[in-house]
Amino acid sequence: MDYGNMIGDSFTYVKEGIIDKVNKWLLLIIATLILTIPLMGYIMNVYRGTKPAPEVDGWSKLFVDGILLFIVGIIYAIPVIILEFLVIGATFATKLGSNPTAMMTSLAGAGILAVILIIVAIIIGLISPIGIIRFARTGKFGEAFNFGEILATIKKIGWLSYILALIIVAIVVGIPVLILWFILIALMIALPLVGPVITVLVLLVVIPVVAVFEARYITQVYDSAGTA
Repeated sequence: MDYGNMIGDSFTYVKEGIIDKVNKWLLLIIATLILTIPLMGYIMNVYRGTKPAPEVDGWSKLFVDGILLFIVGIIYAIPVIILEFLVIGATFATKLGSNPTAMMTSLAGAGILAVILIIVAIIIGLISPIGIIRFARTGKFGEAFNFGEILATIKKIGWLSYILALIIVAIVVGIPVLILWFILIALMIALPLVGPVITVLVLLVVIPVVAVFEARYITQVYDSAGTA
């Protein structure tokens, strides 16, 4: 798997399809402003392998696709949310307890749950991108949770290659985003009146670019399996 080529392709995809086309970029900013729902619908079009970057049209379909993608995300998040509440509950029980033995038991339980939470989050982070693309390609909601086919696709890609691909995009996207976030925080502290407004505007501009870049990259990873 040529990771450098996929990063370069994703950058070109965003530059030529969005950055160089101000009108399309503006429409994606508007799509982000509307609770990101139409933006998620647009991302579904990217997942379908559309190249160059698709036009921002058919807003009713963008809304429907965006809502469906949101629902898929919520379903995948349910195990993590449940475990988070259990960890919080166990931690809270530790603080309330007066019996040292019970407190140690609650603390151990919270620790075990935290480890399980991390493992489950990692598993979901691995399978959900492939499931979502399967849903986008087939148009069948159930395919987002067809774990047999999802695992088969990852096997075709190669588990090591797939995990490395996700780590690389996390680093490539994460470092600039983290730096930008620190700058925006400093700006909000330095300019308490204007800073938050500037921060919102910057995020509206940046979010579509980052989202499309990641979607294009993951799409290439998926296509490397040779799966329709």
